[in-house]
Amino acid sequence: MAPSKRDIGVLLTGVGKRYDIVSAFAQHATAVAADPSPLAPAQYAADHRYAVPRIDDPGYVPALRELCERHGVRAVVPLTDLDLEVLAVARAAGELPAFVPDPEIARATFDKYETHLLLERLGLPTPPTVLPAESVESFPVMVKPRWGSGARSIHRAADSRAADFFVEYIGEPAMVQKLMDGPEFSIDTLSDLEGRCLNAIPRTMIESRGGESIKGTVIADNELVDLGRRVAEALCVRGPCTIQVFRDKDIGLGITDVNTRFGGAFPAPMYAAREGRTYPELIVRMACGESIEPHVGEFRAPITFTRYYWQLELDEELRPTGRDIGEPPDPRPPG
Repeated sequence: MAPSKRDIGVLLTGVGKRYDIVSAFAQHATAVAADPSPLAPAQYAADHRYAVPRIDDPGYVPALRELCERHGVRAVVPLTDLDLEVLAVARAAGELPAFVPDPEIARATFDKYETHLLLERLGLPTPPTVLPAESVESFPVMVKPRWGSGARSIHRAADSRAADFFVEYIGEPAMVQKLMDGPEFSIDTLSDLEGRCLNAIPRTMIESRGGESIKGTVIADNELVDLGRRVAEALCVRGPCTIQVFRDKDIGLGITDVNTRFGGAFPAPMYAAREGRTYPELIVRMACGESIEPHVGEFRAPITFTRYYWQLELDEELRPTGRDIGEPPDPRPPG
């Protein structure tokens, strides 16, 4: 008899505060959360939670491998950028069943300048981008850390003097990119283990905090859907990917970031997916050995999401007490 999906373990690494993602997986599989912090709130949505070594510790991959063996894990899904390359190397070596791209793609997409060069080589749209010592075509520009995340230390520069100032102010390797004058979108994709894009769901950015979208709307935009599919398949992504793109009034679409993991606005593709086709469900089905047929462009739109904060009280053993400040009211209108 084939195992039920609840008998399939999914290991989620670097869970942090991504309670939404962990709880979604826990509905379809045995969710195992790994994070070095004992106060990472998302671990409490999992069936099992473990403190593991830091990503740069030689014991990190062996610790994950032991958890895979203990809980019958068939899919390892990172929830942060930090261990993507480590997991990609472990996957290539046959050590972990990680849903990540090849190591060279994981390495390139972690560096925003290398991402730009990679997209250029593949013939994908990317804004004019240079290193600080190189000349800029035109201003204004955005000065960004090459290895930044969460919209950290990104500054608009109106001229070369301002650009030079912010490069020095950031205090780490930076790049200079054309300021895209137009609306910002994200495209949440999911690919199978052969690199086929299964779906691409675009959304608007209504409001963000710390680089994470807290309000947005899923939209039916065929140009963005097609771009998401092209990027995912050109990079041979495995598992989730989030592509950030602007539609500039002068140059059209330009990709500013590619994250080969779940994006900050995880609820958007969850709500928009057709029944039985949410990304966690599809990952679990693939972990069970099922082949999923691509269904790019099949989703519900428009769907709008808005997010809020919640919390857990922990006892002296760092176990949830089950005592909440108050349950949120039923959001559905009466009648």
